[in-house]
This record gives sequence, structure tokens and C-alpha cells, in this order.
Amino acid sequence: MTPIRKDLIERKISLIQDDLEKLSRLKDFTLNEIVSDFMKQATVERLLERIITRAIDINQHLISERATPDISPPKDYHETFLRLAEIKIYPADFAKEIAKSVSTRNLLVHEYDNIDYERVYHSIKDCLKDYRAYIDYILKAIG
Repeated sequence: MTPIRKDLIERKISLIQDDLEKLSRLKDFTLNEIVSDFMKQATVERLLERIITRAIDINQHLISERATPDISPPKDYHETFLRLAEIKIYPADFAKEIAKSVSTRNLLVHEYDNIDYERVYHSIKDCLKDYRAYIDYILKAIG
């Protein structure tokens, strides 16, 4: 097992924290205020995508460094969150909850012509809550 690259993880966490701070400035707008303002809408979309994608990068690194041979490699991004529970980074119930964010990322990345903005809007508060907890779990794990 090679050592965990704390510098890589800490840099990505810092970027996630910066984006969470920016996203928190948009959480009190209504759905209509965001959807009717292209800049707010595009900002929400991009921040959500960046936060989730950076977490996936962290997940993949931790899995490659900490997974034992009895843990199967993740088949998709959703499973990267589940594998972190298997390697004792955080509880399984949290893994199932935060893994749902991958569907938001996939919607933004792959279905940008037909986005359900109500779903994206409701992802803001979930993202803020879940990814703040995610950061705490990751920082504790890498000590």
C-alpha cells in the first residue's frame, strides 16, 4: 500500500470548501430567482458539478490507497462513495445519502439540454450539508 497523498486531498478539500462558501451565498434565493437569472443558474450548476467531481477524485485516490483485495473496485462514481464506507472513512448510511449527489452531477454533465432545475435547486441545501460532513470525515481519516 502506497501512502496517501495528503497534499492532494487537502488541496481538493480546500477547493471544495471555497466552492461550498460560494454556493452558500445562493442558498436563500428562490427557485424562480435562480432559474430566471442566467448567471445564478450557471453558477449553481458549475459549483455543484465541481464540488461533486472533486469529491469523486478524492474517493478514487483513497480507494486506490486504502482498499483491501476483498473490496471490489467501484463500477461507477456512485460506488466510489459507497466504497469509502467499506474502508471505514464514514458510516454506510452517510455513504448512501451522499452518493445520491452523483445523479445531480450526471444530470449537469450529460443532460444539460434537459435539466430539471427544481431538482438542481433542491440539491443546493443537500450539497451544503452533505459535503461539509464529507470534508470532516475525510480530514479525520487522513489525520
